[in-house]
Amino acid sequence: MGNPLTLGRETIIQTLVDSLEPLNYTYALYEGGAVAFGRIDDWSDIDLYLVVDDDKVDDAFAVVERALKSLSPIEQKYEIKLPQWPGLYQFFYRLRDTTEYLLIDFVVATFSSKEKFLEPKTHGDIVFYFNKNDIIKAPQFDGDALVRRLHDRCVNLQGRASMFNKFVQKEINRRNYLEAIDAYFALILGPLVELLRQKYYPLHHDFKMHYIRYELPADVVSRLETLYFVKDPGELQGKYDEATKWLHEVISEVGDVKHEYRL
Repeated sequence: MGNPLTLGRETIIQTLVDSLEPLNYTYALYEGGAVAFGRIDDWSDIDLYLVVDDDKVDDAFAVVERALKSLSPIEQKYEIKLPQWPGLYQFFYRLRDTTEYLLIDFVVATFSSKEKFLEPKTHGDIVFYFNKNDIIKAPQFDGDALVRRLHDRCVNLQGRASMFNKFVQKEINRRNYLEAIDAYFALILGPLVELLRQKYYPLHHDFKMHYIRYELPADVVSRLETLYFVKDPGELQGKYDEATKWLHEVISEVGDVKHEYRL
């Protein structure tokens, strides 16, 4: 049993490896997230993926939880539903005897699942803790398919901006400032961030704010911060106007059929 707040990531990972590798229905255990991009710090969690036989998902999680409980009581368990990725199952675990930041983000993937978050260009240099007979392979990157998705998404965002842009102004005019700022974040800044990611780091176009400080130019991040931090209703109008203008500029740029993505 770990002492309070002394249980570290290496001990947790090694305990899971020791418990999972001998099982005849497990194929691979690997870590993504911060470790795959060389960004581990004191606030990083542990992003683990386990590949198992299709009918052994529940068994695998039972082993995971026994292994974690051998180190520390589990204070909280939280499930993330992943309907967009059939064959993937995800739970977060918070242990008592570690820091509040060292969550275990554990995904079990069925062997037949088409998505295992292994493509290096998108998911970085994944660290394998075991990969039996080297059976789990990273998929080949399909740049043409990504470019098609990016162009389709740009068209979608352009139509959305054209149709719903004025929802923000409408609520400002009504002095419904809470509704106005909610629409500002959802309808203006959200699409703006996605399109800026398309422009500067298209591989992570759908990562929202994850890694944005590392992947967009510093001046772009600084400008976004200014637009996100709205101190009062009086500031909202000016920032909404500026963000809307910037959104249309970026739509025009990345929507140009001649625009070339740096993949």
